[in-house]
Amino acid sequence: MSALVVLVLAFFILRAVYHVCAHAFRRFAENRPAEDILTIVAASIATGVSAQGMWRFSGDVLGFDGPLRLLLFAFIEVAVITSAVRARRNMRENFSAGIDGIAVWALTSLSAVLSSLDARSMAEAIFRLAAPLVAAWLWERGMAIERHRITGRSRIKWRLTPERAMVRLGLAEVSDRTASEVDAHRRLTRVALAAKRARALRETGASDRKMRTALARLDRMMDQAVEHTGLAVDAGRQEALLQQIGALYNTSALIDLRPPVPWGPEPEEDRRHALPVASSPVAAYIADDDEEAEIMDSEPVPQVVDTAQRAALLRAARSFWDNQIERKIVPRAADIAREVGISLTTAREYRALWKLEPRAHALIEIAYNEHGIVDTGTFPAIVVPDSAERPERERVLSVNGSAATAGPAGA
Repeated sequence: MSALVVLVLAFFILRAVYHVCAHAFRRFAENRPAEDILTIVAASIATGVSAQGMWRFSGDVLGFDGPLRLLLFAFIEVAVITSAVRARRNMRENFSAGIDGIAVWALTSLSAVLSSLDARSMAEAIFRLAAPLVAAWLWERGMAIERHRITGRSRIKWRLTPERAMVRLGLAEVSDRTASEVDAHRRLTRVALAAKRARALRETGASDRKMRTALARLDRMMDQAVEHTGLAVDAGRQEALLQQIGALYNTSALIDLRPPVPWGPEPEEDRRHALPVASSPVAAYIADDDEEAEIMDSEPVPQVVDTAQRAALLRAARSFWDNQIERKIVPRAADIAREVGISLTTAREYRALWKLEPRAHALIEIAYNEHGIVDTGTFPAIVVPDSAERPERERVLSVNGSAATAGPAGA
């Protein structure tokens, strides 16, 4: 009868202990991700293996027995756990494990070595060495995850990663370009390099055989580019090819560049006195004359471009001119140069020809007849408001010039 009572009491005690442990585990795992729980479980098992090795070491080597052995065998494991808890607290407060993180690895290595010294075989020694190190590694990974969660960044950036290896081997792309864009870029680059090679051979006076080989390669690369990239009809890729050729042809100009010294003192800029706002349009254009003077002073020496690029710039300048004429504006030479990216001298030459066309000449003549202003090509367009004398005409935008001292013929 007494044995049955003892069994019943033991059952209820074990049941209570189970419920207490289950409740504690649920509270512990409530706000923790699954990987943290698995890390703690695996590290606990590895620490238990290490403690079992220290149990044998304290009995066989140190001669501890009885209560003394029970109290002292796992002092290193207790120190490891204490250092790990302190390191985690430092991580949360100071974003670094500090000296306690180093202590975890040092004590773990000491426990692994001591446990392996009492091993009976090489396999057991390797196992005794591995178990504490596995526990330390799992703790380190848990700390790295928490560090990334708190600070948003990892401690180090690996130089050798699978992604970098794939990019290095040419199996992956760094940018988000599509396969067709990458293929088109490579084919255009091959054309540009082949053109540079052929030009270099011609300038150095290479033999006819080398020239034929280089020209044949250039022709083959060009055929492939036209076939696979749409080079003949795609203006964007034509421009990209011209830019590559321009960069490759002028690499020798890099040695003549004089870049500014980044740590040198900045030059003091000349301060200009601001002009008062004038009530009449003509008086307000004096500041614009200064603006063009600055453009002329700062204009670099125009680079020599090939025929195709010169034609593209001419088409762009003409398109800008026609659009402005449609809006009844005769643009300045400085406007054309700034919009298209050509030199001011070239823009003046284009404008001197185009302003003689009927529509542009009519706008210039209207500006002279209504305001007495000569077209010099330096001032922006003004708005000629409707007046009572010309109610039937629409609003006209025309170019201004200097003071009314001459006829409508411009510079």
